[in-house]
Amino acid sequence: MLTVHGYKDVPQKARGAVLAIGNFDGVHRGHRALLRAASAVGRELGAPSGALLFEPHPREFFHPEEPHFHLTPLPRKLKLLEASGLDLAVVLKFDAALATLSAEDFIARVIVDGLAARHVVIGHDFYFGRKRTGTPETMRAAAAEAGFGVTVIPPVAEDGEVFSSSAIRLRLAQGDVKGAARPLGRNWCVEGTVVGGAHRGTGLGFPTANIPLPRGTTLGHGIYAVRVNVDGRSHQGAAYLGTRPTYDNGKPVLEVFLFDFDEDLYGREIEVEFVDFIRADRKFDSSEALVEQMQKDVARARDILATD
Repeated sequence: MLTVHGYKDVPQKARGAVLAIGNFDGVHRGHRALLRAASAVGRELGAPSGALLFEPHPREFFHPEEPHFHLTPLPRKLKLLEASGLDLAVVLKFDAALATLSAEDFIARVIVDGLAARHVVIGHDFYFGRKRTGTPETMRAAAAEAGFGVTVIPPVAEDGEVFSSSAIRLRLAQGDVKGAARPLGRNWCVEGTVVGGAHRGTGLGFPTANIPLPRGTTLGHGIYAVRVNVDGRSHQGAAYLGTRPTYDNGKPVLEVFLFDFDEDLYGREIEVEFVDFIRADRKFDSSEALVEQMQKDVARARDILATD
């Protein structure tokens, strides 16, 4: 998949494509309806298909003081877009220059002049341009004049639930990783570099790989059954996210215990896939009581992963 940053002086093979437009945070089942539509139109027209996305998320630009929970940071998002079979990804830097473009200027400068898109695919709730004045109807009217096609995708839902990134973030904040997996179409994952810790887990008989979570991550605190991908190999495990109230109430760090694993992971990149929630974080009266509960947690995680 070709990845292009910006819309000025783009390679010729990035022009004339069918583009799905959005933030695509999570690349969830609703997003994939747009991507499938773009691919289908691309095949019909004999044109490449791709995604046009914004980085950082506009909410981050307008409210930098409020950390934003990225379901999929840009590198992972691009991997998922490529796995969807796209030919192209255009990443637009969302800055003051882009934010001040009117809806009409966005279409003229980005869609028409910059990328020469043959067709665009947008969601029913896609608003764009300065003060979000652009609507699907705005896009249709401009397309009719400029000569490119438009497909508007209606809400994608299941059992009355519309798939959205906001709803997925809410489920994750409640620890409901299993519920979040349904609209995502896969288990939610985080990637990170293993860092040193207090080695308290080792002393308790549960050595952990510690990963700082990205700024803004609001996953519910507690114990989870997880799979951990290390160098292309999948391992079962249990993960803890919390402030360690039994000890120090410190900064939350994701601590992952891999079952039947004794390799040194310090400094290595790993991916943690959240399968199910086991219990909420809480304070214990002693280390002995904590260890007893941890043994139960690990047994529960093994049971979950054995049947998942």
